[in-house]
Amino acid sequence: LQILTYLGIQRIIVALTKCDLGNIDVVTAQIRAELERTPFKDSQIIPTSVRTGEGITNLKSSLAKELAGLRPPRDIGKPRLFVDRAFALHGIGTVVTGTLSGGSIRRDQDVVVQPRNLSARIRSIQNHGRDLEIAQPGMRTAMNLPDLSVGENGTQRGDVITLREGGSPQATIDVLIERSPRVNRNSPAARPIKNGSSVQVHFGTSRAAAKITFLDGSALAAGQSAIAQLRLESPILAFVGDRFVLRDSSEQNTIAGGTVLDPEADRASFRSNAQVRFLRARATAPHDIDVCVRSEIALREFVLRKALLNKSPFSDGEISEVLARLQRAGEIVLCSEIVTDRKTWQQLRERATSLIDEAHKCNPERAGLDLNELRSALRVQEPNVFEALIGSAIARISHRPVLPADLEPVERKIRESLSHKPFDPPPRREIEPDRRAQHVLRFLIDSGEVIGVSPDAVLLRDNFEHMKARITEFISKHGPATVSELRQALESSRRIMVPLLERLDRDGVTRRVEDKRILGRII
Repeated sequence: LQILTYLGIQRIIVALTKCDLGNIDVVTAQIRAELERTPFKDSQIIPTSVRTGEGITNLKSSLAKELAGLRPPRDIGKPRLFVDRAFALHGIGTVVTGTLSGGSIRRDQDVVVQPRNLSARIRSIQNHGRDLEIAQPGMRTAMNLPDLSVGENGTQRGDVITLREGGSPQATIDVLIERSPRVNRNSPAARPIKNGSSVQVHFGTSRAAAKITFLDGSALAAGQSAIAQLRLESPILAFVGDRFVLRDSSEQNTIAGGTVLDPEADRASFRSNAQVRFLRARATAPHDIDVCVRSEIALREFVLRKALLNKSPFSDGEISEVLARLQRAGEIVLCSEIVTDRKTWQQLRERATSLIDEAHKCNPERAGLDLNELRSALRVQEPNVFEALIGSAIARISHRPVLPADLEPVERKIRESLSHKPFDPPPRREIEPDRRAQHVLRFLIDSGEVIGVSPDAVLLRDNFEHMKARITEFISKHGPATVSELRQALESSRRIMVPLLERLDRDGVTRRVEDKRILGRII
């Protein structure tokens, strides 16, 4: 009964077997007394006998009535089959069986076997001996996976058959552990579970050794519940809200049960302020989609929409509905593929604005703030966040780059250097020998007055346009030309001509054919 409670079972029917051998009224009264202080106190007790057939018809009809009153298993597009048997048949190959949950699967579908991340394709599907094209949630399902062997190097009891996008198994999960008060005080199962205890975690059809770390307190007594972290010796593919059972390390006693709060937990951040707030919020209602969405966004700050609650009992459509409602209420921001709460987004924008203003103040000659500089300053590494916030550079619309007066002599010197030999200017490192010159050259490049043709070669825009015109004129008059011919015609150098022609190739002005250039598509 404790295990049923730990697993969240709410309705049962008790089949009292061998009713032809004993005093039914006495045994029924004993069972009713056992059920009295449980969620099953009003459950049916049906005496049955396989030998005489008594009660079998009643049991069948009662089961049918109970099942008719249940909601059908949900298809959320996240199929998982927990393997309870794996065997090989001659001429067929490996067969696995289990009860399918979370979504449907079809014949010839590609699947993955976790936790070993093995790929396979379903050759055939059966349900109670019937061949199927598609298996639905709730069905007892047999799959033929001929690509795999049976055993540790293939598939075995305890594995999960799922889709590649179903997520990866983890060896650390944060959970809510609950202990039943219905424990005999003299039983070893009644002993407090101490922090750091070794336990056996029964999850799905798997069993894994683990150690318990409590968030608060040093022990958990019967009748109590606590948030904890399970550090498993082997990973499992768990979802938010999944239930499990804990037995002691000797497997002699069932000592607790629990619910998964965070299937992708991290040991280092277990007691961080953000994680503590997240776990306490989620522990209040781990099966409530609003609570799960809000807590996930609050913890992660910036979440890829496609990854939000991927390992949860909620469909993509259900998650989208909640996000749309929260967006209408002004609680969150949906920008590109990123989801974040409004406060975090506003703080990011304010921080970015402050950095921009400071950059304009310190470097008025620059058009904007470089993306890499902003990313480093904001300490947000997710690329999609920056795609949503800015382009390749960011600036206030009202800002117009202005070169400070004290840098004007440096500008004149750079222009003179680039004009002395217009088609063969000095290397960039000679033009910008110090930080002041670097600022000025960057200003000229940002404003479009100087064109960079390679990391070490720049041209004044007018000179760049003149070279482009001379090159197209030469090719039009003389036909395909080599780098050497063009270099000599323009009195330039290979250092300038090679990257310039590569730039013109990209722009469609010229096109390389073997070792010569011809006119490109836009000429």
